[in-house]
Amino acid sequence: MLTSLFYSVCVLARKHHSVTGPASGSFRRPLFGWFCPCRKRTGNWLHAQKDPIQQHRQRLSAWFSCLPMEERHFGPSFALDSMHVDPVIRERSLEDILRPVSEFNLQTQLQSTLCPKSMTVFQLFQPQKSGNPVRNVVLYGTVGTGKSTLIRKFVLDWCHGRNSEFQLIIPLSCEDLSHVTAPVSLTRLISRKYLHLRDMFPTLSDYSGVLFILNSLEWMNLDFRMANTELCSDPNEPMHPAALLVNLLRGYLLPEANVLVTTRPSALKRIPRKYIGRYAEICGFSDMELQKMYFHLRLVHKDADPRETENLAEMLSRNLEHHSQLSAACFLPSYCWLTCATLHLLYYTKSDGPPMTLTGIYTSFLRLNFAGEILDITHPSKISLMRYVARTVGKLAYDGCHSRRTRFTEEDIKQCFQVELNSEEELNLLTVFRSDAFRFFLTPCVQPDRANLFVFTIPAMQEYLAALYVVLGENKTALQRLGKEVSEIISKAGEDVVAVVNVLSKFLPLRIFALFNLLRVVPRLYGRVSGQSRDNIAQTMTAEMFREEDSYNDDVLDQINSSILGVEGPSQLAEEDDRPEAFELFPIFMGGLLSHQNRVMLDQLGCSIMNMEALKITSALKKHLLNCSLRRLPPSELMDFLFFLYEFQNDVFTAGLVNSLRDLDLSNVRMTPLKCTVVAAVIGNTGKLLTDANLSSCHLDPDAIRTLAPVLRRCQNVNLQMNSLGPDSCREIKDLLLHGDCAIASLRLCNNPLAPEGARFVVDGLAGNSSLKNLSLLHTDLGDDGAEILAAQLGRNKHLQELNLAYNGIHDDAGLKLVEEAARHPTLGRVHLYFNELSDSGLRAMQTLGDVRVLVSLTEGRDASRHWALILREVKANAGGWDHARMSAHLTLLLRDLQSSRALTQNLWRKVRILRVETEVKRMLSSIQQGKL
Repeated sequence: MLTSLFYSVCVLARKHHSVTGPASGSFRRPLFGWFCPCRKRTGNWLHAQKDPIQQHRQRLSAWFSCLPMEERHFGPSFALDSMHVDPVIRERSLEDILRPVSEFNLQTQLQSTLCPKSMTVFQLFQPQKSGNPVRNVVLYGTVGTGKSTLIRKFVLDWCHGRNSEFQLIIPLSCEDLSHVTAPVSLTRLISRKYLHLRDMFPTLSDYSGVLFILNSLEWMNLDFRMANTELCSDPNEPMHPAALLVNLLRGYLLPEANVLVTTRPSALKRIPRKYIGRYAEICGFSDMELQKMYFHLRLVHKDADPRETENLAEMLSRNLEHHSQLSAACFLPSYCWLTCATLHLLYYTKSDGPPMTLTGIYTSFLRLNFAGEILDITHPSKISLMRYVARTVGKLAYDGCHSRRTRFTEEDIKQCFQVELNSEEELNLLTVFRSDAFRFFLTPCVQPDRANLFVFTIPAMQEYLAALYVVLGENKTALQRLGKEVSEIISKAGEDVVAVVNVLSKFLPLRIFALFNLLRVVPRLYGRVSGQSRDNIAQTMTAEMFREEDSYNDDVLDQINSSILGVEGPSQLAEEDDRPEAFELFPIFMGGLLSHQNRVMLDQLGCSIMNMEALKITSALKKHLLNCSLRRLPPSELMDFLFFLYEFQNDVFTAGLVNSLRDLDLSNVRMTPLKCTVVAAVIGNTGKLLTDANLSSCHLDPDAIRTLAPVLRRCQNVNLQMNSLGPDSCREIKDLLLHGDCAIASLRLCNNPLAPEGARFVVDGLAGNSSLKNLSLLHTDLGDDGAEILAAQLGRNKHLQELNLAYNGIHDDAGLKLVEEAARHPTLGRVHLYFNELSDSGLRAMQTLGDVRVLVSLTEGRDASRHWALILREVKANAGGWDHARMSAHLTLLLRDLQSSRALTQNLWRKVRILRVETEVKRMLSSIQQGKL
């Protein structure tokens, strides 16, 4: 049984706020009458299609089945109404819930919630142990535990007839009700949202199975005092929405109806205990098998190889078993969604699909959980929950990144929150935050010897919040904060004072008023200071991007992949403390947060970044990056820099920086589909002409060649050696060479299994290409068939100057045909044929054909070849992928030829030159035998 597939889908449709309707992906607004065709069922009370209950079921099903935009963006998904959900729920007493915490004990606050005895959502309204009926139920839970999805599944079950306990369910969003200012009756409120129920209200009290669902009660400030909220039993009497809910919970209004309330823990005290029949806490996933089941089904993708999906799920399962901190993070259903969304980005990104960024995923994730959320609706500041997180938890995250720490003590956490504790109101805000959302971000370290330390639930979240803290300008000293407040006060007062001065200046000397003119200077002076802070943000991003100690790390995308799936092979025995912490996502997130799309989502979170601020930061950042990007970066750091530009999503900004690049060295970087998409998007769209593109040992495949084509064809020297490219990849290379914009002058395909079939595609590409001058097919398994294909078609090309066919198993006949054709070629001047299966007679015959220079040996007659250094350099550069025994045999033959030539020559200088070449060959043979080459 697919238990709960849980229920972590809570995040998938949780809190995406949009007033445009369900196409935007929100299911937290089920109040509006949006309808689409849905399956029909026979009614229980009335007949056929006129039954308002049946219409209500259909419309609720259409609304609650609509997935949020973030969920649809990551490919196919399961539907909640098609599988059983078994959430972990436990009954609690109010005394346990409201037990005061004597001190700021985070270990108590953040410990994992164990659920020894759970209940189902269908048991919530069962009578109490004493036999008393249960009318009102409060279902509570912290952020990310799945309250909204549980309600969503509960409603869908009722719509499809799987819940017969209630005859009618009426969901109401407390968030929507909190924005209603005019008095309204319950009848009017519901009929406006559910027009098809209008005719039922005169007899609504006759039904015994009516359930009202009040979702997210924390949005409402309820007052149950009689003096402030009068009693009301008439559903047609207009009242403030809060008063309607109070009377509904009191039982004065529709006393026969049941009420299910969902809320965060901080709002539990707003309803007196006497009106609640049962308190139930919704917990996370205490069973790892549920996590594995979710990951296995959630990773399925229509374009993916089933074997790849199975492998991903298996690696993730093994990492969950061995990496207990990851398992602790996936205790929250929302983090299961984030893990899968990240894996979809890493493995299923397509260049022709909509652009997805890692920063966008994390911002969407926070919007699903926090969009529009006010930390405390009763607090006059009405500060958004996410803004509070950026100021407090963001400061902790930034301090950790600055000091290269991922683990924190209770004292560290206290210090970060002391900044916000200047009044009773701020202390209350902290109390609300601790109860509702603290453990969403922080969790105790699961390692036994670090039980008193705390870590971010998801490690990358530390870098994201640190980036948000910096970009929002929260990284200010106390003097800067004071200066801003003083500047604002003086600026406002200055306008009034200047108006008075203008009047008095007609009667008094002007020098008296010179001092007042300083009021106009203060805001300008502070503006310059704030401008300097923008430059500091840009400088911080640049410094973090080009940290020298990070140059030897894997690129950041591989680091993310390893953190989720683990590392295959022997485990590292070194302690974690011995490894330096890498915070390379920190500057990347800073750049991503400045993109327009992410700034729009941040605005919905209450973390606004003004367009002018973003423009000024971007301008300052460009100046700093131009100075650093001109230097040559290691391949992994260059990949990180390109990923940073991709996350920024600013074509003008990117083009200005890409123009400073001359070479593209990504050798030994594992080029996944996402990385290929990043490189193509950053460099390919600019049309920049590069000198060199080194993509050797990058695990390229045909899809990668196709994605990178806009970049490769604009490079003069392209190195694709040691990538296991086969004939299918050669088809893409053919299209690359035939493109009208191709500027490739040198193409290295060494050490790839091209085979004769691949050679045929390459020759077809050569026939229509006019830019290629140097082609290296060294060690590409061509054999005699491949050489004959080249010989037969080489004449179709008129521009090639050098051709390397060394180490391809070519024999005399095929080699002679190729050299004869090369001799007739108008531009071909050099052909490499060393390390092939050529006889001595064949070697002599090839060296005497035409004007083309054939490199088959280290000797030329009785002298060393003028190209001996070139031959040995090529051999040494490619020896890593060769058969060392076969290579030793060929070098031994070359050494024999050198010794024979040295014995025949009488010229002393020639003897010395040959002896030097012999020394190099012997050194190379020794390195091969010792396994050092």
